[in-house]
Amino acid sequence: MELKYKHIFVLIALSLGGMSTWGQPKVTYRQIVTSPIDSWVEVTDRTKAMNGETQEEASVSNGKGQTIEGFGACFNELGWVSLGLLPSADRESIMKELFLPNYGANFTICRMPIGANDFSRDWYSYNENDGDFKMKNFSIQNDTETLIPFIKSAQLQNADIKVWASPWCPPSWMKYNKHYASAVCDPSLKNTKFDNGLPADRAGREGMDMFILKPEYLKAYALYFSKFIKAYRKAGIDIFGVMPQNEFNSAQIFPSCCWTAQGLASFVGDYLGPEMKKLNVDVMFGTMERANYLLVDTILQDSNAKKYVKAVGFQWAGKDAVKEVRRHYPKMKLMQTEQECGDGHNDWNGMLHSWDLLKHYMDNGISIYNYWNVSLEEGGISRWGWRQNSLVVVNPESRMFRFTYEYYLMKHISHFVLPGAVYRPVEGSAKEILAFENPDGSTVLLYMEKEGKDKTVTVKLKGTSFRFFTKANCLNTIKVD
Repeated sequence: MELKYKHIFVLIALSLGGMSTWGQPKVTYRQIVTSPIDSWVEVTDRTKAMNGETQEEASVSNGKGQTIEGFGACFNELGWVSLGLLPSADRESIMKELFLPNYGANFTICRMPIGANDFSRDWYSYNENDGDFKMKNFSIQNDTETLIPFIKSAQLQNADIKVWASPWCPPSWMKYNKHYASAVCDPSLKNTKFDNGLPADRAGREGMDMFILKPEYLKAYALYFSKFIKAYRKAGIDIFGVMPQNEFNSAQIFPSCCWTAQGLASFVGDYLGPEMKKLNVDVMFGTMERANYLLVDTILQDSNAKKYVKAVGFQWAGKDAVKEVRRHYPKMKLMQTEQECGDGHNDWNGMLHSWDLLKHYMDNGISIYNYWNVSLEEGGISRWGWRQNSLVVVNPESRMFRFTYEYYLMKHISHFVLPGAVYRPVEGSAKEILAFENPDGSTVLLYMEKEGKDKTVTVKLKGTSFRFFTKANCLNTIKVD
């Protein structure tokens, strides 16, 4: 064979499936890219990948990490309020994009509050009748206006969506300070709509039990959880798991309640755990928002509590405890329960921070990953004056909406990485990369170019290799069949 024909033959072989190495099995892949300019663009021209010199290398290990159970966000009252500003057709298209299987974000596991949280319309609980230990006046009537239709709307797209729940605050009469808040608001908020009205002498602090740790209160609170599960089941929503308290170390100006780890161990082991077992509902511990893994250790070493804890959930500074908890309890399921919320700007820098969080949690064994707000009005301001990001932003004047960069970050992973996928460690000079193997054997890579440089990346995978090209400042998903 003449030399020129050899060259032509090699070029043809290399072009098949995006740069398979000569003599190795063909690699076919799909590449989706999001940049500050364009979102969710499919790359079909592989010329630059074929002709470029490798700047980074990534070798996907055959080793197995955690099994991925799913991705989602939190159903909050203000999310449904914001979506209610839109025409019904737009609202339905958003829910389809978020929840319809194999369509958009493909969300499968979501969170909800038990009673009010910081993104509720206002403070409420399911029973504000002081001393009602039998929960005779328990009612989820408030939720029929917001949370229940929100979740039911998601169920219309995916009937199998899984929901777990946690309280931000118990009924106020169950707390020593008899108030939903745990911290005094900033003086600048006094006499404004953001003022929580909590006197300074009734503020709580980290390291104390603000919940009244008396048997009649603990028993009644476990019953409160049980009533919640049964009421939601009657409404057609099955809650598969609960956590006892959101951010149990944090005294906040919005609905909150500080507990000690010992106090929670008693509640979980003697009251909540047995009550939830009757209903076949998992108890997960959290949410952990501190870096001190010993707080989890207190629960998992307690002879009663540890029998019921099926998972541990982390958010905010709790991300720095994940590694140690995983090391000490390698068989425990780990969850990321609330992605850090941003500042309401919903800009590219916020997305880059969210990428850092996603990568950190996945590299450290997380099986369930939950974003925070599904949707907010422009500016993302809460009932208590905190501006936050969201997946969808609604303009209340124009009654129009847009998906944010962070939405596309979630979609880049949740659309492709399916329940049952396995995390695969990656070695090499490419550091901003994640790899997963789906149950069908396909491999999904996420690669974030953060240095502002066009790059060609060579990937070694299952005995073969291929290249892909990325422009500067781009998030890439590569699905390899």
